[in-house]
Amino acid sequence: MKPADFVATIFDGHSNPGKVTVAFTMALNAQKMGHSSIVLLMVEGVELGQPGSCDDIDIGKPFEPVAGLVKAYREAGGRIGICGACMLHNGFTADQMDPAYEIISAPDVVELMMAAKGTLPIT
Repeated sequence: MKPADFVATIFDGHSNPGKVTVAFTMALNAQKMGHSSIVLLMVEGVELGQPGSCDDIDIGKPFEPVAGLVKAYREAGGRIGICGACMLHNGFTADQMDPAYEIISAPDVVELMMAAKGTLPIT
């Protein structure tokens, strides 16, 4: 697992659009500041790993819509990881997830968190 300077974890999906928005806003800012980063989708947050799943998340100004944040984040080199166990627990398969995202394991999460210079757990 390639380490990252900044790790944000999202435990909610559409049920809490504010948390999703803040996580991607901060991760994008980390990338813009020159820090490598990864956003980890965990628990219910794995639903955001499906293509197009963020298209309808917009909490309003001063925040940007999540679809645009994700696009800019990925274009800036940001990574997105999906907890494989959480994905299966929530009834999803790897085939349903965006192929550009990484399916990760519990040891991967621990490795990322221990190696990061900073973390943002959005629980």
